Amino acid sequence: MSGAKRVELGDFNVHPRMLLIAAWALPVGALGAAAAYVLLGLIGLTTNLVFYQRFETSLIAPGATHHPWLLVLLAPVVGGLVIGLMARYGSEKIRGHGMPEAIESILIGGSRIEPKVAVLKPISAAISIGSGGPFGAEGPIIMTGGAIGSILAQHLRLTADERKTLLVAGAAAGMAATFNSPLAAVLLAVELLLFEWRPRSFVPVVAAVAVATVVRGPLIGVGAIFPVPHADVHIAWTAETLSVLVGLSGAFVALGATWLVYFAEDLFRRLPMHWMWWPAIGGLVIGLGGLVEPRALGVGYDVIDQLLTGHATTGLIVGILVVKTLIWSLSLGSGTSGGVLAPIFMIGGALGAALGLVLPDVFPGFWAMLGLAAVVGGVMRSPLTGVVFTLELTHAWDAMLPLLIASSTAYAVSVLVLQRSVLTEKIARRGLHLTRDYSTDPLETFFASEVMSTTPEAMAVARGLATDGGHHVVGERDTLRHVAYVFAEHGHDGAAVLDETGDVVGHIDVQSLLVARRHDLTEATEREQVFTRPLGLSRR
Repeated sequence: MSGAKRVELGDFNVHPRMLLIAAWALPVGALGAAAAYVLLGLIGLTTNLVFYQRFETSLIAPGATHHPWLLVLLAPVVGGLVIGLMARYGSEKIRGHGMPEAIESILIGGSRIEPKVAVLKPISAAISIGSGGPFGAEGPIIMTGGAIGSILAQHLRLTADERKTLLVAGAAAGMAATFNSPLAAVLLAVELLLFEWRPRSFVPVVAAVAVATVVRGPLIGVGAIFPVPHADVHIAWTAETLSVLVGLSGAFVALGATWLVYFAEDLFRRLPMHWMWWPAIGGLVIGLGGLVEPRALGVGYDVIDQLLTGHATTGLIVGILVVKTLIWSLSLGSGTSGGVLAPIFMIGGALGAALGLVLPDVFPGFWAMLGLAAVVGGVMRSPLTGVVFTLELTHAWDAMLPLLIASSTAYAVSVLVLQRSVLTEKIARRGLHLTRDYSTDPLETFFASEVMSTTPEAMAVARGLATDGGHHVVGERDTLRHVAYVFAEHGHDGAAVLDETGDVVGHIDVQSLLVARRHDLTEATEREQVFTRPLGLSRR
């Protein structure tokens, strides 16, 4: 082992830190659950005050009963105006649906979120949704829970990666508490927020989610949010095959909704007025849609329940599919405050229910479930999250395979047609770049001994470096990733390679690291036919 300081992320120093961050994630999880409870209460309170003129915190749909048309039209406008004022004079970070803002703070903000965001975001979301906005609570709770984790982390002496872990732990905790979906919350964290799958972040996030789910019980309740009653059924291969059709339909709805969101955003940017007024204009769009289909207003958990249990009428299915898609997409482009998951659930459920009118019966809500998972897979580009969310929301575990087929089909079409998702497009428009592809780092697959130079000239250089101290040496069994970290930490472009006895056995430099990259490039681009005869049989 060389005397160089270990700086790679997989060394023994990570494990005590992982346990420390996991310990801090426990209170973050509890606070995330409490934040979800408060946010849902605020949404219920605002909805009851605006549409029913009563002081209650129970969640209720704005369109559950008849309201004066002027109230339906103007309530979202007033709500949008309040949000615009809060964003301009409070914090612009409350604009948007939460996840892109959390991603941006991770990418360029060192996972630092201002404390006032933790207060203003849930209030603005409650006003937006409670005044009729067709949004979900999950985006705001992601931002609020993330702010809780970030604020705690900023009071501790932590690295940016450790702050990111606590931020995401809070976000996932809030998500798990909102939908009673611990596994989906962890998957969402991995697929959208962490940009890695490593023990150092995975374990603390799971710890926070577990605590949040337990705390949720006495606060909000236990059990499935939208239980789908069904006995053990055998899903025929025909239904599994038709899942591809649902996936394709979900992909096209996802593509259309994504296009509408950014079409609207481009339109708002062309308006000759300050962005503070945009949410009010978006509110006018919401109000007009509410006059056509009042059930499209608000979070819509009651409508999702009807769709997933097979109780929705044809008129409701069509109204939600058309009106909800339009008012959600167009108003979201105004920069108001609200989440995307619940609207996607509703739109996807309506799509599946519409297809279920002509597809063979399986069990009530089956096709709506598939539509939900498909639209989540297409819009969010999180196919596994779409599947697990649907299963945890309904507890209809028998539908796992068709859900996977539908969600993955929509995901595949979305990737082929659109360059970016509804989330990453917003990030790209802010001048940032991110990738959500997970693969093995080529530098992890090669050892220093495999690429080092042993020519007489190289050995002479290596012996000279070895006499300069531990910062100029690496071990022959060190990975190229570790070598790259040594070079980056100390500003060197070369090092001596030592064997286990401390003898110099070679020299490695920055150019040597390209061996791994060239190998990775070759495997990705060069094609060859391994077998030239059927079944690989050779000529005798």
